[in-house]
Amino acid sequence: MVIVGEEYCHLKEEQLFTVRKTSHFSPGDGFAAYDHRTGGLAFRADTYGRGHGGGAASAGELALLGPAGEPLLTARRRRPSLHQRWEGFLGARAEGQKPLFSARRSSILGGAARGAVVEVLPSSAELRVEGSFARRCCRVVAKGEDGGEDTVVAEIRRKVDETARVVMGRDVFVLRVSPGFDAAFAMGIVLVLDQIAGDEADGGAGAGEDTDTLHVRQDLVTGSAVRCLV
Repeated sequence: MVIVGEEYCHLKEEQLFTVRKTSHFSPGDGFAAYDHRTGGLAFRADTYGRGHGGGAASAGELALLGPAGEPLLTARRRRPSLHQRWEGFLGARAEGQKPLFSARRSSILGGAARGAVVEVLPSSAELRVEGSFARRCCRVVAKGEDGGEDTVVAEIRRKVDETARVVMGRDVFVLRVSPGFDAAFAMGIVLVLDQIAGDEADGGAGAGEDTDTLHVRQDLVTGSAVRCLV
C-alpha cells in the first residue's frame, strides 16, 4: 500500500524503527524514528504545531518530516469533533488541498482505549487500530477485500533493553511495518494516535511503574520474550 511514496515501501521484508519521544511538555511535542538496519534517522517531527522553522506546518498542525527536514505529511484536527477526528495531507498542506487520509477514535465511549479507525482517501480503504497506543501495545489492521482475511500492516510495541532484559519506558518504542506497507504513512498514523490518546497517556502509573497486568509474549521484533501491557 503506497501512500506517501514507493521509497517508503519494502515489498519483501518488514521495516523496523525505534521511535523516541523527544519532548514531554505535552502530547505530540516531538518524535524521532531511527531505522534498525542503518541506525540513521528516518523520520522526525520536532517542530510541528509551532508554526515556524524546519518545514513545520501552521500552528495547530502536525508535520512529519524526512531526515533532511523535507515535509512528508501534514495532519490537522477537524473541529468540532467528538471522535477526535484528524485529517492528513501529502507534503506541506496547501489551502484547498484534499486530505489523503482521516483518522478518528472508534468510539466516544471508552476513549482511545477502544482503538481508532483510519480511512485512506479517496479509495475509502479502512484500517483499524486495535489495542492501546497510550500503553504502546497496538497494531494497525487492514480490512480484507471481498470477505478476505484482515492483515496486520503495522505494529507498535514497547522496546526491550536486550542488555538488561527489561522493558523500556513509554518514551521509546518499536514500530514494525509489514512488507509492502508505507512506512512514512505508518509513522504519520503514530503522530495522530499520539494526539488521540495523548490525554490518556499519563492517566495511569508512570513509565516503568505500570500497575496493569503484564503478559509475556514472543516479541515480533527481537525474537525474545517481552512483556506487553494490554
